[in-house]
Amino acid sequence: MTIVLDGHSLTIEDVVEVARNGQKIEIHPEAKDRIKECRDLLERKIKEKEIMYGVNTGIGELSEVVLTQEQVEQYQRYLIYSHAAGYGDPVSEDAVRAAILSRINCHCWGHSGLRPVVVETLVAMLNRGITPVMCQRGSVGACGDLSPMAQMALVLIGEGEAFYEGKRMSGSEAMDKAGIPTLVFEARDGLATINGSNVITGMGALQIYDAERWLKNSEISAAMTLEALNANMKAYDERLHKVRGFLGAVECAENIRKLTEDSELLAQKGKKVQDAYSLRSTPQVVGAARDALKWARYMIETELNGAADNPTFFPKEDLVITGANFQGTPMAFALELVGIAVTTVSALSERRLNRLMNPHLSMGLPAFLTKGAGMFSGLMLSQYTAGSLVCENRVLSHPAATGSIPAAADQEDFVSMGMTTAIKTKQIIDNAQAVVAIELMAGAQAIDFRAPIAPSKGTKAAYEVVRKHVEHLEEDRPLFDDINNLTAVVKSGEVLSEVENAIGKLN
Repeated sequence: MTIVLDGHSLTIEDVVEVARNGQKIEIHPEAKDRIKECRDLLERKIKEKEIMYGVNTGIGELSEVVLTQEQVEQYQRYLIYSHAAGYGDPVSEDAVRAAILSRINCHCWGHSGLRPVVVETLVAMLNRGITPVMCQRGSVGACGDLSPMAQMALVLIGEGEAFYEGKRMSGSEAMDKAGIPTLVFEARDGLATINGSNVITGMGALQIYDAERWLKNSEISAAMTLEALNANMKAYDERLHKVRGFLGAVECAENIRKLTEDSELLAQKGKKVQDAYSLRSTPQVVGAARDALKWARYMIETELNGAADNPTFFPKEDLVITGANFQGTPMAFALELVGIAVTTVSALSERRLNRLMNPHLSMGLPAFLTKGAGMFSGLMLSQYTAGSLVCENRVLSHPAATGSIPAAADQEDFVSMGMTTAIKTKQIIDNAQAVVAIELMAGAQAIDFRAPIAPSKGTKAAYEVVRKHVEHLEEDRPLFDDINNLTAVVKSGEVLSEVENAIGKLN
């Protein structure tokens, strides 16, 4: 089913469908009318020789330079050329598609002033699978993600590079193969195409989607460890969490109870009166992360459905207002919090993993989850890997959003550095996927040692997915394939899907 863009109703799930699954889009008729009405306003003001930033002036420190009518026609192309100044590897194709989708939805408000044909061309590029090559580094997250978005704009005019049908080629070749006419930018078209923090927003939408699913996987791995260690489940009583009042903690505790329901392992004697924090604080810690992600989702979805441009045109009021709606700080703060939340929960996972490994803490499990400790080291080194990833995440959690470096001769003297935040938050989530995969691998090994005592239905479903991809460690073998393969499985959603098929949807 085609997703209809109206500027107001785009969700993170819609972004995922378009960015990763190739869902087609179209513009709502009322949005088309708004885009045309706004363009009519701009062209009238150009004829009246009204001075408008980025239309008939330079930009940044050069905003006081007024252009002649002849220069206005050429300026938009030179603007794109000068701003395509990025460095490094390309932004992932799904993130580029998410960024373009975000920009199109911004234009649907009818406040940007560009010609309708520019928006139509962006829609055609998404629908026919043209993905511009954008360098990762270069955006400071204010005046928009100018550098990467300029590389996107180059493809519109038949320049730059793009991925098409699995191959990297020139922008002109990609557009030709896809049957999309290239454009010659006119007044305002170029700046309106690039003047928002849409790469940060697109990346952020995908990251929040991935982080939310990862949190559920972390609850699954926690449930497996709790069962393997015969945890005292009083810490997960609903009443305990409701009296404190944090919704995330209530949701997490409910998920863990659902995951561990009817576990024979948890029915065993020998429980401690009170477990260590890493076992009994999971609802409070994961719950806090859940609540943080709710706020981050609100911020990103607000931006997805906002008019982020400069200047902003108001056709009904016959008005042009210059401001700073391109500023990436709202998304930067949201993604910094996502990174902190995921880092914290991955650290908790590593501490539970440690308890599975340590014979002094593991409630009778063999050292490092191997029968032959001494001759064999078992899963010892997998905990090293988890620890190294948690350490890296802690470094990456240092905020970039406080790191403004002025640009444009101090006209742009405070910037968000939100693109740096988005890049490092993606790495944090990727690292955390592996940490949870390692805990799942260790949990499955521990469940084997508890046989024939049965785990819960939820844990059994997760266990079976692990064993489908990773064999029981009878004697030492290289573990890197197991870790990498199981991490890919966790990312794919297979563990979560099979568990929910067994016990129903988690919060």
